[in-house]
Amino acid sequence: METSLATFEKDVIAASTLAPVLVDFWAPWCGPCKTLGPMLEKLEAEYAGKWRMVKVNVDENQELAAHFQVRSIPHVMAFADGQPVDQFIGVLPEGQLREFLDKLVPQGADAARTEAHAALAEGHREDAYDALKEALAYDPGYDDARLDLIELLLEDNRIDEARNEVDLLSPKTTQGIDARFNAIKTRLDAVDAAADLPPTDALEARVAAEPGDLEARFDLASALIARRNYASALEHLLAIVQRDRTFRDDIGRKTMLSVFDLAAHQPEIVSQWRRKLSAALF
Repeated sequence: METSLATFEKDVIAASTLAPVLVDFWAPWCGPCKTLGPMLEKLEAEYAGKWRMVKVNVDENQELAAHFQVRSIPHVMAFADGQPVDQFIGVLPEGQLREFLDKLVPQGADAARTEAHAALAEGHREDAYDALKEALAYDPGYDDARLDLIELLLEDNRIDEARNEVDLLSPKTTQGIDARFNAIKTRLDAVDAAADLPPTDALEARVAAEPGDLEARFDLASALIARRNYASALEHLLAIVQRDRTFRDDIGRKTMLSVFDLAAHQPEIVSQWRRKLSAALF
């Protein structure tokens, strides 16, 4: 597949978060490029989706070539998780190409987690569950994969299963400063709190009657988080920030940050309330 400056973000940067991407900088007049290109295409087919190749014609995309400091072709750059991670210049023998690729392609638990991300991107949730469980079977201490699984369970409102997985996280994650875990904890804490709170309409009535009742506002925000009504929860959390940063050790701001992570699949909402929080703070 050929890419250009206009499509590079989608074809390479975004795509490399699902599987490694090799970018082959080439030109039609380049003899060695005509040797390397078919070798890469053959290996791409052989590796069956474990990585993908994208080609950049340097004559037609001089700005891209200059950005990546391509001075000699063929020049191959490997991208993973949105970043360039390795490269080579010239034509490598097939054995060396395989060594280059084998270092790039995820193995074992990493490969299963990559498969889960690809399945989610295609809307195949059950396949994603299976792949994440496979990753954890390879490596039960793989907290990043377990956090993926917990987030998926919470999205599907499988709260008890999510709690069981939280219990299996390492102390490094649960006792450290991990934004993903903090977001998960915020949702589970909100579910716990909501179980003992009055109905949402009663909490709304309390806040309407006394807008300065920050405890009532936080209770309402917790109930809304438990129901995944993140936009409305953020409205009340911001009101707490605006009224009193010292309330419960700045819990309004801290909870907003966790909700941003919980609502990552709703980027417009996150962007809107990040701007409002920034305005309130500065």
